[in-house]
This record gives sequence, structure tokens and C-alpha cells, in this order.
Amino acid sequence: MKIKKDIAISDSGFLLNPATGESFSLNPLGTTILNLIKEGKSYGEIEKIVLEEYDVSRSTFDKDFQDFTGLLKQYRLLETEKDSE
Repeated sequence: MKIKKDIAISDSGFLLNPATGESFSLNPLGTTILNLIKEGKSYGEIEKIVLEEYDVSRSTFDKDFQDFTGLLKQYRLLETEKDSE
């Protein structure tokens, strides 16, 4: 899973998709996850980091991660195989 290269993320959690002009506000956890995805971290690496840094259970993280990445797909913020070619 990769975030599109042109997606801008500020330290405060403001996300901008310049291709569409859409912007989003992320909470601190969403910002952390998005930055880790952008760094190329695996699900396991992201899970370990989040569980160490935030007061969240593994089952809650799993559900929230799936919901969050589902939204990233819905808003077309992830690269597809076609984008990578």
C-alpha cells in the first residue's frame, strides 16, 4: 500500500490532494498512520509503533486501521498498480 506521491501532509494533520483540490483534517493517530504508510512501513511495523505510542488495544487498532485505509481508497489517496507504471 502506497500513498500517492503528490499528497501533501502537514505536521498538524492537514492533508491536501493537489490533483483534486480536496483537503482533509486528520487527528494525531491518523497523521501518524498516514506518515508511516508514506514511509513504506508494513502493517506489522505500523501496528507495533501505534501500540507502543498510543493507548489502544490490538483489536481496536485493527478495526480502525481497516476503516482508515478504506477511506484512503475511497478518496483515491492510494497509488494503484496503474499509477506505479
